[in-house]
Amino acid sequence: MRDLPTALGWINPDVSTALDWDRASVCRLARKLGYMLEWFPDDTVLDPVCYIAAADVGMVIAPTPNHFDALILNRLMHMVSVEIVRPRASFDRWFGLGNWA
Repeated sequence: MRDLPTALGWINPDVSTALDWDRASVCRLARKLGYMLEWFPDDTVLDPVCYIAAADVGMVIAPTPNHFDALILNRLMHMVSVEIVRPRASFDRWFGLGNWA
């Protein structure tokens, strides 16, 4: 059991134009929301959504919405809440529809 709720930082390096800035902004938002932050590992062979299902996190935080495609965002929202730094947006987990991964 963790002391603080945990969020996963999600940055798509193909989309990011300032990787360090994006990492810092995700860290600031996690701290502001009271979440301990973990990062999606670079060396995993798992699909990102499968990794999140196994990671025991309650939220995914990304710098901007274009770090996700629509299908990934849909799959994520069946499992966790999604927070976006810029523009500031919150997408709550979808309940009542089942947990699809």
